[in-house]
Amino acid sequence: MNRSQIGDLVLGVVIVAALGLLVVPIPTALLDLLMIVNLGLALSIILVAVTVRRATEFSVFPTLLLFVTLFRLALNVSSTRLILSHGLEFDGFVVRSFGDFMAGDSSLVGGVVFAILVTIQYLVISAGAERISQVAARFQLDSLPVRIMAIESQQTSQLISLEEARGAREQIQKESDFHSAMEGASRFIAE
Repeated sequence: MNRSQIGDLVLGVVIVAALGLLVVPIPTALLDLLMIVNLGLALSIILVAVTVRRATEFSVFPTLLLFVTLFRLALNVSSTRLILSHGLEFDGFVVRSFGDFMAGDSSLVGGVVFAILVTIQYLVISAGAERISQVAARFQLDSLPVRIMAIESQQTSQLISLEEARGAREQIQKESDFHSAMEGASRFIAE
């Protein structure tokens, strides 16, 4: 097996495992571990996204965003199933710690905080990210013909070589593909 096939196999196993979380009940200790992994993964993605200089350096981001969203959805379903089935005897450390931190002992405070977080998530983050990706994709696609003509003009006037022009065109294509994929991923996540 070559590297690409191993990567595809690992990706397939991860997707099947995430889908399994949607239907198979898991122990609370495993749920706690997966939630910690989820938080670590989210922090890693944020750090990488903030440190890259060009969008194409993190071209896997749209696909990664879809898979991480699937993983988080599966964790939400699993944790909800465990909370509803165990009631007050639910012993998930991560969920209980987060609940205690956010709401303390007050159900009213917890309900209000939850409503505020859901509203912020839907109205601000999801809608904002969707709009930003749409605008970025539109600007990218609108500038494409001008950028390609500029490369051809530089090549014609022999300011750049054929190889440099080919590399510049490939870079433009990568950026266009990235912004298109990002817009599609954000639409999927927002809806």
